[in-house]
Amino acid sequence: MEKKEYRGHVLAVPYPAQGHINPLLQFCKRLASKGFKATLAISTFIANSNGFADAPATVHLETISDGFDDGGFAQAESIAAYLSAFEAAGSKSLAHLVRKLADSDHPINCIVYDSFMPWALDVAKQQGTLAATFFTQAVAVGCIYYRVNRGLLRLPIPSPPVEIPGLPPLEIGDMPGYFARPAEYPAYFAMVLEQYYNVDKADFVLVNSFYELEAKAVDSMQNLLPMLTIGPTIPSQYLDNRVDGDKTYGLSLLDPGAAATSWLATKPPGSVVYISFGSMASLPDLQTQELAWGLMASNSYFLWVTRSSEPESELPRDFVERTRDTGLFVNWCRQLEVLANEAVGCFVSHCGWNSILEALSLGVRVVAMPLWTDQTTNAKLVEDAWGVGVRVKANDEGLMGRDEIEACISRVMVGEEGRKMKANAKRWSDLAKKAVSEGGSSDKNIDEFVSKFASS
Repeated sequence: MEKKEYRGHVLAVPYPAQGHINPLLQFCKRLASKGFKATLAISTFIANSNGFADAPATVHLETISDGFDDGGFAQAESIAAYLSAFEAAGSKSLAHLVRKLADSDHPINCIVYDSFMPWALDVAKQQGTLAATFFTQAVAVGCIYYRVNRGLLRLPIPSPPVEIPGLPPLEIGDMPGYFARPAEYPAYFAMVLEQYYNVDKADFVLVNSFYELEAKAVDSMQNLLPMLTIGPTIPSQYLDNRVDGDKTYGLSLLDPGAAATSWLATKPPGSVVYISFGSMASLPDLQTQELAWGLMASNSYFLWVTRSSEPESELPRDFVERTRDTGLFVNWCRQLEVLANEAVGCFVSHCGWNSILEALSLGVRVVAMPLWTDQTTNAKLVEDAWGVGVRVKANDEGLMGRDEIEACISRVMVGEEGRKMKANAKRWSDLAKKAVSEGGSSDKNIDEFVSKFASS
């Protein structure tokens, strides 16, 4: 068999979570479409899961160890223990993988590593390859974390509003959730700040965003941390359609099923409220009940991803039965297919960055219900910077009440305000597609990145 020729070989190493794997997997597909060999190195535990079987043929697969090959994150006694074990086992196994591939026909030219794993930069330098850190969060959020890491913004945060170049004025509740509750997840808080401790040594800084979306934030960072926006990293079918066969992410750690698509086909355009809080976050029981009553009061059809095989156990008594004609509960779904469906009128979201990029790319309005980490800042941008939705306000006890939820859904779904949000969402969708299309801002940035090691 004739040896296939490539322009270069990129090894991508995501943090082992669905929301971090998908962006890097999509970036690999994009690189493969440009003539590069792209290899994704996932943890052994996830590689052995059912979801990994559908990964695309255009991306080569390898594994590294996170220190918990039999059980993954759930096997660790704490967040801190997992992160420590992952650094130790991951560094060793990643170095071994690079050496193994060095003896192949196509040795590694560049390691693209998730910014949550800054130790991978040390491995890349030790093995003599270029290194690119890959941020799966908004540039705006990076502006905050970077300044805290470098002492440009002191903790505790001074009296609001916080003024950061390139960002709207931020109240404490608009900052990433760690700042309001620093003792809640100390290991994660340390991790997001440590993304930047050696970032200046990376050969490239890549961000899953697009310039037009965060132009002011990108410009404000260029003198501090030059970066290339290369997103949005979602399947090409929903953007420029230049990557053959790229219709789904190709990797799901949860079974999406087909019930959602069939159900949506029976509903009028713009009539359905879609609710999902991602693959990690979970609502407290009382908040779940308030959301349920708010949905009922909105008199809208709804599709709710509960991640539970028995949603009745989490919802108000008889709620599932009372909404049988208007609502559908699913454990998981193919979110892009749902957001692209004309029946969907708005997205009630925790505002994880991947979900927000998907909503913007597909022109869907958002009702923001952020829970923690960067979600609060993303929600601020959704409402005040991009004008595509509203943020549900919490009361003094931190609860987002049913009346407030119902009012926010109504604001987004109907009336002149809702129509303006829809128009804004359509504008961002057009700009996202333009960014990744040939000659667009993200496409040019990807070409600039690969030009440093491409063979032709």
